[in-house]
Amino acid sequence: MNIYVDFDDCLCESARYYVRLAAEMFNSRVTYEEFRFFDMAKTFSLNEEQFDRFMIRGHAPEVLLSLEETPGASSVINEWLADSHQVSVITGRPLVAWEASRAWLDAHGLQQVPLFCFDKYGRDNFIKNSDFSLSLEDYRKMKFDFAVEDSPKAFPFFSHLPSLRVCVFDRPWNRDCVFPNENYARCRSWQEIRSRFSALLRDAGAC
Repeated sequence: MNIYVDFDDCLCESARYYVRLAAEMFNSRVTYEEFRFFDMAKTFSLNEEQFDRFMIRGHAPEVLLSLEETPGASSVINEWLADSHQVSVITGRPLVAWEASRAWLDAHGLQQVPLFCFDKYGRDNFIKNSDFSLSLEDYRKMKFDFAVEDSPKAFPFFSHLPSLRVCVFDRPWNRDCVFPNENYARCRSWQEIRSRFSALLRDAGAC
């Protein structure tokens, strides 16, 4: 099986850090459960200049390296790798964050997993004038059987894969979204993701 895994808020707890950072930088009182919009400028009521400073600070190498792992992520992924499945991390982080992101994966035992920086969310929604390592054309050539993603903004990038099973990692900003089809399922932990992947393998074996 070929597996797609998003980075932020699937592998690591980015939003929890951003809540603390917004409180530190702008005296924000927004809690994690009130993080209702994937657009952080909207979530934290930031103007353009504030948002730019916030994103640059939030993507400093020392910050990215410090993010806590989502419980069970590396363990489950290493199980898949040991069973000869192919796992790729497709992040919306810009290329400037690749080195620190790669170091985070390596430090969490995911040295075998390739990392691609792909513009999933639009350059204006991220650090301005960012570069990415994976083009849309090359992404469209990649085939996946199973995906782990948290952002509804990324769902359109799965439209060319009608059989793809998608585990939507449960987060406050995706609780009101309507899934595109029955192949999408909400998952609240990596243990649940593991179970859904095992069920997919059983179904494939029965065919």
